[in-house]
Amino acid sequence: MNSDKRREIKSFVKRKGRMSKLQINALRNLSGIFSIPFQEKLISFHKIFQNKNNTFLEIGFGMGQATVEIAEKNPDKNYIGIEVHTPGVGKLLSEIELRELKNIRVIEYDAVEVIHHMIPDNSLQGVHIFFPDPWPKKKHHKRRLIKDSFIRLLIPKIKDEGYLYIATDWEPYAEWIVETLGRFNELANKYDLYAEHIPWRPVTAFEKKGKNKNHLIRDIWFDKKKTGL
Repeated sequence: MNSDKRREIKSFVKRKGRMSKLQINALRNLSGIFSIPFQEKLISFHKIFQNKNNTFLEIGFGMGQATVEIAEKNPDKNYIGIEVHTPGVGKLLSEIELRELKNIRVIEYDAVEVIHHMIPDNSLQGVHIFFPDPWPKKKHHKRRLIKDSFIRLLIPKIKDEGYLYIATDWEPYAEWIVETLGRFNELANKYDLYAEHIPWRPVTAFEKKGKNKNHLIRDIWFDKKKTGL
């Protein structure tokens, strides 16, 4: 894939934002321990985590609330979180240290570039994308993360019988996501349309805000089919 094509599907721009002292200290002191620098080279999950456990990728973890809770309850699984919001990265790093977790690593970089350059094919047991920006105005739809070019890039990274799990509180985006994923023969909707709330996904502050606005929360789960099916 050439650089022009990668720019077309870039997921979002890096954002600094206002940071607390805790977040600043975490970035300064913990990045070298729990962060993976961006590189144009495939990474080895076995070397990073020193185990052969299944690895799960979360794209756009925000402040990391769901990420850290899921990882804490599943110490036998590995988690990599990608985020460009620096305060969120700092917050998650601080929580990793506070909870003494060994099964999370963080990449602070654009998800499209990370997936293209760093994630090996057939290496992920699951991918989580919780509440991606819906870019509700029609003129901004091209900025949405979930679109054909991105899914085409992501599918080879997921193991056969692995999954892609997306949650959104924006109904038109939910419809867009189901329609987009449904165009790929490699994927199959596990449910008739939307899933019931998956019990192990924590309810985040962002999700609560959506519910307070009477937004419906839509959980979307597609499995990757076995090769040849």
